[in-house]
Amino acid sequence: MAFSANQTYAAGPKFSENFPKKTISTLLKPHNLPTLNPCKKNHLLPQHKPLYISSATGFGPARIRDPFSMRCNAYEAGRSQPIAPISIGFDREEAAQKAKIGVYFATWWALNVVFNIYNKKVLNVFPFPWLTSTLSLAAGSLIMLGSWATNIAQPPETDLHFWKNLLPVAVAHTIGHVAATVSMSKVAVSFTHIIKSGEPAFTVLVSRFLMGETFPLSVYLSLLPIIGGCALSAATELNFNLTGFMGAMLSNLAFVFRNIFSKRGMSKGKSSSVGGMNYYACLSILSLLIVTPFAIAVEGPHLWAVGWQNALSQIGPNFIWWVVAQSVFYHLYNQVSYMSLNEISPLTFSIGNTMKRISVIVVSIIIFQTPLQPINALGAAIAISGTFLYSQAKQ
Repeated sequence: MAFSANQTYAAGPKFSENFPKKTISTLLKPHNLPTLNPCKKNHLLPQHKPLYISSATGFGPARIRDPFSMRCNAYEAGRSQPIAPISIGFDREEAAQKAKIGVYFATWWALNVVFNIYNKKVLNVFPFPWLTSTLSLAAGSLIMLGSWATNIAQPPETDLHFWKNLLPVAVAHTIGHVAATVSMSKVAVSFTHIIKSGEPAFTVLVSRFLMGETFPLSVYLSLLPIIGGCALSAATELNFNLTGFMGAMLSNLAFVFRNIFSKRGMSKGKSSSVGGMNYYACLSILSLLIVTPFAIAVEGPHLWAVGWQNALSQIGPNFIWWVVAQSVFYHLYNQVSYMSLNEISPLTFSIGNTMKRISVIVVSIIIFQTPLQPINALGAAIAISGTFLYSQAKQ
C-alpha cells in the first residue's frame, strides 16, 4: 500500500472484515492494496515520500483479534529494507501489571485508614503504645501461622541465611512501628501523618549519603516544599507535643531503612523465593520476638491490667473489638503494602505511602473533629504538593 509520508491512516473495527478471505501475504502486496482516506497530518515524518506497509499483525476477524497486539510497520519508498519502522501496539502484560499495582495501592490505602481510626480510638482510652504495637504484631503472626498450618497459604522455604538477612529489616520495622504508635498516642492522627509525609526526604537523604545513589537537581528541589510544609505544620500545631513529633520523625527514618533493606532482602538467595506476603509474615514474627521483652520492661503487665480495666469501664465490650480491629487491620494493610513493595522500587513505595496519607489526614480530621488552623492546613497542603512534585521529578 502506498501513501504520502505526511499523512497517517486509521482503520476502524471493520477494516479487517472488508478484506476477502485470502492470505495476508497476498493482500499486503504494495500494488494491490486499497487506498485509505487520510485522517490527520503527522509533521514528524519526511514530506512527500510514499510509505509502504512492510508487515501487519493483529488485524484478523474481531472475534479472534487480540486488541493488545495490533501492529502496523511501514518504510519509506526507495529504501531497500525498512528503517525505523512505525509500530502501534499495546503490551498486555504491562497493562495488567499496572492494574495489579493500582489494586494493591487502593486496598492498602483503605485498610490503612481503617487501622488508623481504630488505633487512635484504642490509644485515647488505653495509652500504652508498646503493648498496642505488640498486639498488632502478634495478630499478624497468628494469622499467618494459622494460614500456613491449614495450607491456605504456602509456607515459605527459609534457612538461617534468610533470617540473618531479615534481622536488620525486623529491627527497623519494630522501631518504626513503635515510634509511630507512640506519636499517635501523644498527638492527633492528622499531625502524625503530616510529619510522616516527609518520608521521601528521608529516602533521598539515606539513599544519597549512605547508599551512594545520585539524583537529578529537580528531585532535591522537590524536597524543599515537603520539608517546609512539615515544618510549617509543626510550628502551627495547636496541640504540639515534642514526644509525638520526634516519634513521627524517628518512624520516618526507620521505615526508610526497612523499605531499602526489604527490597534488598527479597532479591537475595532464599529471600528471593519468599513472596511479599510471606516475607512480611516472617518479618512480623521476628519483630514480635524483638518487641515483646522491651514492651514488658517499659510498661509491664501491672500497668496493662489497670489500664485495661479503666478502658473497659469507659467503653464497655466495644473496646475489645477496637483492639482486635486495629491489630488485624494493621497486619492486613502492611501485608498488602509488602505485596506492592515486591513489585516496585522503594522510592515509588515512599511516594505511594505519602499520597496515602491524604486520605488518612482527611478522614481522621472528620471523625475525630480535630481543630485545624488555616496556616496548619496550608503547611499540610504544601508538604503533599511537594510529594507530587517529587514523584514527577523521579519520572
